[in-house]
Amino acid sequence: MKVLVTGATGFIGNYVIAGLLKNNHLVIATSLDAEKAKEFSWFNKVKYRALDLSTIKEDLDYFQYFDSPDFVIHLAWEGLPNYQSLFHIEENLFRHYTFLKNLVVNGAKDITVTGTCLEYGLQEGKLNEETVTAPVNSYAVAKDSLRKFLEQLQKQHPFDLKWARLFYMYGKGQNANSILSQLQKALKRADSGFKMSKGDQQRDYLPVETVAEYIVKIALQKNISGAINCCSGIPITIGGLVETFLKDKNQSIKLVKGYYPYPQYEPLHFWGDNAKLQKILGK
Repeated sequence: MKVLVTGATGFIGNYVIAGLLKNNHLVIATSLDAEKAKEFSWFNKVKYRALDLSTIKEDLDYFQYFDSPDFVIHLAWEGLPNYQSLFHIEENLFRHYTFLKNLVVNGAKDITVTGTCLEYGLQEGKLNEETVTAPVNSYAVAKDSLRKFLEQLQKQHPFDLKWARLFYMYGKGQNANSILSQLQKALKRADSGFKMSKGDQQRDYLPVETVAEYIVKIALQKNISGAINCCSGIPITIGGLVETFLKDKNQSIKLVKGYYPYPQYEPLHFWGDNAKLQKILGK
C-alpha cells in the first residue's frame, strides 16, 4: 500500500514510518524541514517531500503532489507542548483542515488523524469514544473542532475517517518537558532529588513504539472508523510510572512529591476504554 505520513520527523512519525517500512509499504513522508528529515535512518527508504502547512494553496492538488496515496496518516501538528496557546485555534485548525479537505476533494478516500485524550476535558474515570467531548484548552478545542469539521466534510465528499485519540506515551525522542525526560536529566546530573507533583494522578500510558504500531493498524484497516481510543485501558499513577521507570533502569533518586501543582487542564483520574482498539487488534 502507498501511505502518506505527515509530521514524519515528529516523536510519533519516526516510529510510524519504521512500522510501515517493516511491513513493506511504500511511504510518502512529509514534514516542514527537509534537512531535519535527512537525519533519520528512513530518509532514503521513502519518498520525501517537504511541506509547510502555513503556505497551503487551495488551488493546488496536494493529493496528486503526494503521488495519490491509498492511505493518509496525519500526525502533523505545530506548537506543542504549549496547550493553552490560541495559535492552535486561530492558525493550526484552519490550515490543517484546508490541507485535509484538499486531499479529500482531490481523491483521498482513507484518512487517519491523531487526536488527543484532552478532547474529553475534565471528565474523570474510564472514558470511551461515546463520551461527549468537552475540551478546556486551546489545543484540545482545535483538535476536537478539526474532527467535527472533517465529519461535516464527509457529508459532501464521502471518505473513511479514523480519529486515533492518543492518550499518554513515553520513549526515545519524547518532549524534553515530559516527566520521564525530566527524570532522566535529573539522574544524569546526579541531583539529590526529583521535584514532581503529588504523583497520585491516574493516567493511561503506552510506549511510543506500541502507539505507533496501533496507529498503523488503525489506519490500514477498513472495518472500524470514527473516534478510536489509542490507549492501554489500564490506569497507572504518575508516581507509579516514575517508580517503575527507576526500577527498570536500576536507579534511584529521592522523589520530592507535591512540589508542583496539578495541571488545570487535566482531571485527576482518567484513562481510556480501548474496546474498539481491541477489536481492531483482533483481541
